[in-house]
Amino acid sequence: MKTGDILFNKVCRIIEHILVFIFGLLVIDVLGQVFSRYILNKSFAFTEELARFSLIWLSILGAAYLSGKREHLSMDFLYQKFSTKTRKKALIFIEICILLFALVVMVIGGFNLVYTTLHLGQLSGTLRIPLGYIYAILPLSGLLIMCFSVYHLGKINANEITE
Repeated sequence: MKTGDILFNKVCRIIEHILVFIFGLLVIDVLGQVFSRYILNKSFAFTEELARFSLIWLSILGAAYLSGKREHLSMDFLYQKFSTKTRKKALIFIEICILLFALVVMVIGGFNLVYTTLHLGQLSGTLRIPLGYIYAILPLSGLLIMCFSVYHLGKINANEITE
């Protein structure tokens, strides 16, 4: 197994553990809120915000993970009609588009958002967490997607990815 493959598998494994932890936190938070609201007749304000932030992190980091595993949603009707040579070009084009989107929107835009919210000192309503920390998942996931795209481009060029 090549060094790139080993690193790719380790990064995916770490992301899996983080996603499982966030999902577990989200489940415990929501169950705690339901229990406190319906059994104790008392509602805690922080649970809604914690659930919202957990869901943000879960969905954006999950999208990066799925991009790395190449299991993201795609429509391949037209792609299946291409010849083998054209498929390879299409795969390269798609990976470059993903890389550019991650760079421009997620990394550059995300860093701008994080910097702005940290600079302005914006805090979340209930938990009083700086919103820049919540938004930091955008550039982090963007960087992961970019790394995964570069990895996939190498695999496509080596004919190890054909679909």
